[in-house]
Amino acid sequence: MTLLIECIIFCILFTLTVPRHGSKDPLSVIDDYPPAVRKRCEELGLITEGKKERSKKALARKLIFCIVVAVVFALILRYFNHARSFGAGFFYSYILWLVVDWYDALVIDCIWFCHSIKWIIPGTEDMTDAYHDYWFHIKESLKGMFLGLPVCLLVGGITALLEVLFPGVMLL
Repeated sequence: MTLLIECIIFCILFTLTVPRHGSKDPLSVIDDYPPAVRKRCEELGLITEGKKERSKKALARKLIFCIVVAVVFALILRYFNHARSFGAGFFYSYILWLVVDWYDALVIDCIWFCHSIKWIIPGTEDMTDAYHDYWFHIKESLKGMFLGLPVCLLVGGITALLEVLFPGVMLL
């Protein structure tokens, strides 16, 4: 039951952060748009080299986000799920990661993003097919599943380290 509640809470928190921010300023999350839309934005001069997919700044931001997620997951799993081993930390965190990943792909991307005018960037209104590229979002979600592995391995490591440093002690 705890895991189900955590899944719901993480999906809500995800919705309140990443997609909500992006719907206000779509160019701030241009890395998450289909390639055809990114290319058009570049042609229109809406994005520069620094805003291109896989820019160093975007990758650094994602890396920092992953480290913060790993630490937060480890602390939450230790306190609420009583995870004290590497395996428990990895298993619980990967389940949470998968739920949020697929929630992002199916609900946020394929339903909300593909069908809301809030996400359409001015100058790309005629690109309906590109915005409705469901397969792009599913492929990105599959990549996200693999991106979750190192993050969740880190969660497992932090969980095990917390047990070594604070054996039997519940933090928080």
